[in-house]
This record gives sequence, structure tokens and C-alpha cells, in this order.
Amino acid sequence: MNLIRRTGSNFVFHISPREKRLLFEVLELYPLIPAAHHRVSRTVAPKESAENQKLLEEALAERKQENKRALLAMLDGERRLKETADGHRLTLGPSEMERLLQVLNDIRVGSWLVLGEPDERKGRPIQPNAENLRHYAALEFCGLFQMALLDAIEQQN
Repeated sequence: MNLIRRTGSNFVFHISPREKRLLFEVLELYPLIPAAHHRVSRTVAPKESAENQKLLEEALAERKQENKRALLAMLDGERRLKETADGHRLTLGPSEMERLLQVLNDIRVGSWLVLGEPDERKGRPIQPNAENLRHYAALEFCGLFQMALLDAIEQQN
């Protein structure tokens, strides 16, 4: 996924057929972070903040469903994703870039959680196996897509 040009406030990327397939496969995992993973407070006893926690989880679930609908509409639109001789052209505005970054981050962090929160520095390396290989790949691919998007934003600045 490479930035080709900026047109006004839109970013135009080239995506190979393989990258498009990988992006769509990774996006199928969304949402991945369980709502219960987010806590209203880490210091207040869960019993005391139960109602607020429930409200947070409901709001997050609603936001994720909104993100999923918007993402599917965005990537389904012929205006956004055009086939070319050597792949595809993906055109994203600033708000679509932000939404895609949020979704990719959810999948990346969620995959990290599924993998058992690996951390080489703490002696917990990633242990890929047949059961978690999809999440290991998603963790890596999301990172690559995020870097391409963030690099395009950085080039703008």
C-alpha cells in the first residue's frame, strides 16, 4: 500500500490485489477488543463502578457497530476503490483515514490480546501456532497498513 498522490484533502493509495485481499480479510476480524477490556477506572472497585462500566461497554459496542457499517460502506464504494491494470486505487479523505486507523488499531490490539499479550522484554514471546496464526498475521498486517496510512499523513505535514 503506497501513497500515490494527494488530491485536495484526499489521499490516493495504490493497493496490489494481494494487499486488497489481506486488508479485507483482516477487516473481517473487527471488532476484536472485547468491550469489557476497557475499564471506567482501574482504581475504583468494579462493584462500585458497575453501572458506569455497563454504560461504557454499551457506548463502545455502539461505536464499533457504527465503525463497521461506515467501513463496509466506504470500502464497498466504487468511488473509493477503483480497479486498475496493476491493482487498485484507494481514495480516502481525512475522516476515512481516521476511521480506518481506529479499526486497524482495534484489530491489532485485539490480536495482541488473543496472542496472550506477548512482550519479548518480559520473556513472553509470541508463540504462533495453528490456532492463533490468523491473529499473528493480523497483528503484523495491521501494523503495515497503519504505517502506510501514518506515513501518508506525515508526508502531508
